[in-house]
Amino acid sequence: MKDNNLKKILVVRTDRIGDVVLSLPIASVIKQFYPECKLSFLIREYTKPITEANPFIDESVVIKEGNGKFRIFDNVVMLKKFDFDAVIILYPTFTISLIMFLAGIKKRVGTGYRLYSFLFTDKIYEHRKDAKKHELEYNFSLLKSIGIDYQPSIDNVKFNLILSNSSLNKIDRLLSDYNIQSEDRFIIIHPGSGGSAVDLPIHKFKDLINKLNEIDIKIILTGNENEKKLCDELTIHKNVINFSGMLSLKELMSLISKCSLLIANSTGPIHLAAALGKQTLGFYPKIQSCSAQRWGPYSKRKFIYEPELDCDNCTREQCEKLNCMNFININNVINDIKNFLNNTENKNVC
Repeated sequence: MKDNNLKKILVVRTDRIGDVVLSLPIASVIKQFYPECKLSFLIREYTKPITEANPFIDESVVIKEGNGKFRIFDNVVMLKKFDFDAVIILYPTFTISLIMFLAGIKKRVGTGYRLYSFLFTDKIYEHRKDAKKHELEYNFSLLKSIGIDYQPSIDNVKFNLILSNSSLNKIDRLLSDYNIQSEDRFIIIHPGSGGSAVDLPIHKFKDLINKLNEIDIKIILTGNENEKKLCDELTIHKNVINFSGMLSLKELMSLISKCSLLIANSTGPIHLAAALGKQTLGFYPKIQSCSAQRWGPYSKRKFIYEPELDCDNCTREQCEKLNCMNFININNVINDIKNFLNNTENKNVC
């Protein structure tokens, strides 16, 4: 049942890029049910450009950090000033949950399966690690506690990312510097993942790039400063352009919006690409908690590849020991890419 007393609602997603992207669709749905409410997202500084690009989020509040930890006292003082009526904690940790409790937010919605769940006033009993649903769908389950029973699907969710003209223009100029014009097609490969899953081995990426070179299409490598060495190793042909460490998050989003296809492991940029309506191609392990079923691009425009071997109840340790990701067949990947590019060329769209 709708609670008319909820005038200020806070959503907490203080983890990584992909997690924040997958939380965006709840914003428009909350606004649909509570059009007069002020909706805020509590996020980390580096993911702020994502929530700022969504028009249904009224305010992006950056959590206060120090020495890699959330500062309890400073965040409690900050949040009390907002006087929130409810908080929906999509990413629960003990520290986050304690901050919300000490901030005196009356309605605190979170999972019922943590030792610190007593800090929540409203609990949802779902084990996300079971991967029975997609992460985005788990996020929507928490809305039931504020009277919103919305069944998300690929057909009815919207990410509502609106990119800035300044970053789009900057990317146009950058591409032009590398002789890529607005009508030219190019592929983005984002080979890193920050360790959130088990990645495709680098020699497989090299094999993929060598085969893509035969198609004669520009490939842009992206990554942060820590991934520059990895991208340097993959800059093996004249058609490969290395943008690692060069782009802000706003600029990366703008670059992705102009590509024909984004290829990546399970990582934030693949979710940005799906949110922007681009074709995605992802490599995923068979580990249940890291699977494409839970963490794949929430889009119909996707190719998903998993290791081609029988593996029951796979664990990260087992996956790494057996080098499971090495059992992804790059020939199948390149065939799908060729068919996609040929079809989109015939349709004159990407």
